[in-house]
Amino acid sequence: MKKIQMVDLQGQYQKIKDVVDPAIHNILDSAAFVNGPMVHEFQKNLENYLNVKHVIPCANGTDALQIAMMGLGLEPGDEVITADFTFAATVEVIALLRLTPVLVDVDKDTFNINIEAVKKAITPKTKAIVPVHLFGQCANMEAIMQIAEEHNLYVIEDNAQAIGANYTYSDGTKKKAGTIGHVGATSFFPSKNLGCYGDGGAIFTNDDDLAHTIRGIVNHGMYKRYHHDVVGVNSRLDSIQAAVLNAKLVHLYTYGKARQRAAKRYNDAFKNETNIQTPVTVSSSCNSICEQCDCHVYHQYTLKVKNIDRDALAKYLNENGIPCGVYYPIPLHAQKAYADERYNEDDFTVTNALVKEVISLPMHTELDDEQIEYITSKVIQFING
Repeated sequence: MKKIQMVDLQGQYQKIKDVVDPAIHNILDSAAFVNGPMVHEFQKNLENYLNVKHVIPCANGTDALQIAMMGLGLEPGDEVITADFTFAATVEVIALLRLTPVLVDVDKDTFNINIEAVKKAITPKTKAIVPVHLFGQCANMEAIMQIAEEHNLYVIEDNAQAIGANYTYSDGTKKKAGTIGHVGATSFFPSKNLGCYGDGGAIFTNDDDLAHTIRGIVNHGMYKRYHHDVVGVNSRLDSIQAAVLNAKLVHLYTYGKARQRAAKRYNDAFKNETNIQTPVTVSSSCNSICEQCDCHVYHQYTLKVKNIDRDALAKYLNENGIPCGVYYPIPLHAQKAYADERYNEDDFTVTNALVKEVISLPMHTELDDEQIEYITSKVIQFING
């Protein structure tokens, strides 16, 4: 059996190296390292894939979130609602811009932002909602957009973990994750479903004026060289990373299918284990391989365990050559950097439970049946000890 890895980037690379290597060498030969033709080619290809009018590449996913908020003209003191159970980058950029983060609880099954908690958190100072499409599946965007319309709020989708996922509306229509709100942001960190070989990110929008503003912000506020029309930053996707992403984009659908098949094998192995809750998808049709809806693209395969010592399970798996992760061990509202006397522990009952219950197993495009059988057998062996 091959060595089990949390993410097997090397194995994935071996399958596309015949495309990636020449593309990188062409950039080295041309010396078009920043804003070169490959960046523009990738931008257009991603626009077509997402069916969105504007993709603005940038340096990383955290920048993408910050630039999206800058582009919307949010001002210090404006309140921005987001999920308590996620990576810190989401709240980090809110604080950096001197906006006021308002953290709310998440849904106990999907782990995405709780709609009733969002409604409860809205005040006259609220200006935006940032739903995080956690672990590969969209938040309830139909409800979020309705709330935003009722209260005249912006919606900024944090799509770092769900690129390629579809969101299905109640009338059956579908849109790609990240293209539903006023603006979306994503990360191309190497471990993402669409990842480069360094850092990278992008912003998506169908708003022409907003796209124009953002294009200036990413390039020092310039539309014309040495003419600075808006306050900007230096955040550009380099050509080598664009070449890698362009090579991978054509495989993103099949990458998603490989993750979904791995998730199904995991689910089947754990279906009789009453102390394990496997990932819950928003569509009942996703009990299969999601051939039709692609509602969950499994950036992470995350279990919720009950009546089990989660940390002891993680230790046992590591001792048996199985890497695993806890995403996330500390709620954002309990982090020193973001603690605030406004928060009441009673408002975070789900998040406070999840940080003690979740464990993520290896999930990537190269997982094979032998590896999954070994992983699941060790998890079950520990549980039934």
